[in-house]
Amino acid sequence: MNLWPSKLQKVLSGGEGTPAEAPKPGRASGSAKPLPEGALALIPMRNTVLFPGVISPVTVGREGSVAAAQEAVRSERQVGFLLQRDPAKDKVGPDDLYWVGTAGEIARYVTAPDGSHHLVVQGQSRFRVLEFLEGWPFLVARVAMVEEAAEGGAEIEARFLQLKQQAVQAIELLPNAPEGLEAVVRGIGQAGTLADMVANFLDAKPEEKQGLLEAFGLRPRLDKVLALLGNRLEVLKISKVIGDQTRKAFDERQREHVLREQMRQIQKELGEGGESAAELEELKKAVEEAGMPEDTLKHARKELRRLERMGEGSAETSMLRTYLEWLTELPWKTEPGKPIDVAEARRVLNEDHFGLEKVKRRILEYLAVRKLNPEGKSPILCFVGPPGVGKTSLGQSIARATGRRFQRVALGGLHDEAEVRGHRRTYIGALPGNVIQAIRRAGSRSCVLMLDEIDKLGMGGFHGDPSSALLEVLDPEQNARFRDNYLGVDFDLSKVMFIATANVLDTIPGPLRDRMEIIQLPGYTEEEKIEIARRYLVKRQLEANGLKPEQAALTDAVLGAIVRDYTREAGVRNLEREIGAVLRHVAMKIAEGKAESVAVDAPDLQPILGARRFESELAQMTSVPGVATGLAWTPVGGDILFIEATRVPGRGKLILTGQLGEVMKESAQAALTLAKKLVDDPLEKVDIHVHVPAGATPKDGPSAGVAMYLALVSLLTGKPVRSDVAMTGEISLRGLVLPIGGVKEKTLAALRAGIKTVMLPRRNEKDLEDVPAEARARLAFVFLDKVEDAVACAIGELPRRPQEEAA
Repeated sequence: MNLWPSKLQKVLSGGEGTPAEAPKPGRASGSAKPLPEGALALIPMRNTVLFPGVISPVTVGREGSVAAAQEAVRSERQVGFLLQRDPAKDKVGPDDLYWVGTAGEIARYVTAPDGSHHLVVQGQSRFRVLEFLEGWPFLVARVAMVEEAAEGGAEIEARFLQLKQQAVQAIELLPNAPEGLEAVVRGIGQAGTLADMVANFLDAKPEEKQGLLEAFGLRPRLDKVLALLGNRLEVLKISKVIGDQTRKAFDERQREHVLREQMRQIQKELGEGGESAAELEELKKAVEEAGMPEDTLKHARKELRRLERMGEGSAETSMLRTYLEWLTELPWKTEPGKPIDVAEARRVLNEDHFGLEKVKRRILEYLAVRKLNPEGKSPILCFVGPPGVGKTSLGQSIARATGRRFQRVALGGLHDEAEVRGHRRTYIGALPGNVIQAIRRAGSRSCVLMLDEIDKLGMGGFHGDPSSALLEVLDPEQNARFRDNYLGVDFDLSKVMFIATANVLDTIPGPLRDRMEIIQLPGYTEEEKIEIARRYLVKRQLEANGLKPEQAALTDAVLGAIVRDYTREAGVRNLEREIGAVLRHVAMKIAEGKAESVAVDAPDLQPILGARRFESELAQMTSVPGVATGLAWTPVGGDILFIEATRVPGRGKLILTGQLGEVMKESAQAALTLAKKLVDDPLEKVDIHVHVPAGATPKDGPSAGVAMYLALVSLLTGKPVRSDVAMTGEISLRGLVLPIGGVKEKTLAALRAGIKTVMLPRRNEKDLEDVPAEARARLAFVFLDKVEDAVACAIGELPRRPQEEAA
């Protein structure tokens, strides 16, 4: 049985080189000092483990190894073979070797023409090193031979038979197994011999083979060999299956090629399929080049084969072709990442938008993280704020700053789940959902996709719930395998940067809101609006009206007057409309030839825009007792709210008007209960009437409690509330002022209305960090712990009650 390379076989059989003559004493060995009894000359092995009973070729090259081999030949003694721990080491010592090895006899020693030394060694028995000896030019150690214990029994026999069966199976699966090896394995009758032989031929690491050599007991050795052989057998089985599949696939491709060629010739003879065949070939090429994942490509090929079998007159042909075109036009391929420049992104954001520092910081943080971790998940942001604050334009700026393409999906009034997930192909006119359509328009999986007006999704009905369908789209843990009903295959949305916009959070379902990172965009201050108008709005309206910058001039005084007298909003949408109206007036004068350029100043606004729409009515509204100015939050920003109270003859009832909600009614009742403590009269013969103007507008919420209390106290004491003070806060029956929300919006509303002092609950003091520094500088803030603090600030010192004076 030939198990060695052909060239080495020639050398060992004498075909090349000459057998080395046994060295004379003192010449080859370099020392006449004999080895003591029980000692062996040692040859370190780099990556080979010799087993007892195995004949193996060994090549030696190091001086010590050559000297040890020559000494063994000269003295006709066995030589020991030990495995090195580090095969790269040339000079080894006792600590570099395993201390269990195999003693063997050198059956043949050959020196090749190139000077290399080759041995044919037969392993004899295991040994354990007791101690290393010095004084020889090669490694010498005193050893103890490990005799093979005679073990038998049913367990050994069962393992022996199992090992032989697995060894035969492995040989049958080997592609180039030596001829006759299977017969040799079947003829072995001893379990230990079979275990060592199989261990020698196993494709295992040297460390694993060393572990088998050190297994002195027959049963544990058989168990280890069975485990390693079982693992190798599974690998061989899988390799065989893969090879068979490869050959089968090759045969199928050959058969398909022949059949297609025959079909092409038949169609050519019949004069059919010219244009159709060209279209199919083009579609097939597009399918192969689209870069689809393996499962999707397999599905597309299956549908393409169906299309090829259909006739041109089939009703399904057009639908199937459209479906395959959708698949090929989607961006399946992984796109090369663009280098991220955080400084450039900051410049773009500052160029496009004034203010909004928190939003800009979040975008730059995302870019910094993506630069350090390109495989990270894209954030899902939700911009919440009043109309006109720049939510949509901010999404476009983010796309520009990040170097991505931008697409927008309008969700307002969407009531059909299929608009998100797509229609099933069983329906006529079926199409993918809006998300997949937007990805196709963008032509990129790493685009910025804006989901506009997500708070205005329609309610779920028999068409399904679109908000529930969006849960999969906006979940980073699920959208990597988003399945559109029309496509019927998974599509990866994890690289898409989703940005949602909303005016209010209350109408967004909780699970959907939980998947998004909420970023509030409150209204702008007057100075911010003027700056935005100067930087962006005037320029945009000049272009829209066909004017050049030198033809029209709007001073800051004009812009300030438009902001104060003609608009009262959180955003700048109406401000842009009014600027457009002024510039249209200028454009008409220039078009008529009345002027070449027009400068508009504040006094010119009334003839152009009409009378002022907004005036400060605080002084006259609060000049009488029983009127207080509250602050309210609305979906379009903050606003001021007047609370009016009066008393009329009656039976002690509380009358509430102004379309108030249940929470606001309860706040009024609590405020009246607290206010009664300030007067002796139990008010049994009068009715208290509380009214909130703008009765056509529904109102609700707990934050008007302080304002209602002050209006009632002012009424009952006859002292008016200061006209430059506005307040917000919830009250309890113990007189405590409780925290509320929307501090930033309410503060900006107070600033727009000309308020000088704002009273807030003490526990809302931390929320002033969100208020622009300019607004904080122009307002005075009073923080309330109890309702008495509000009375002292807004009304002043009250006369003492008779009970208190008597006390």
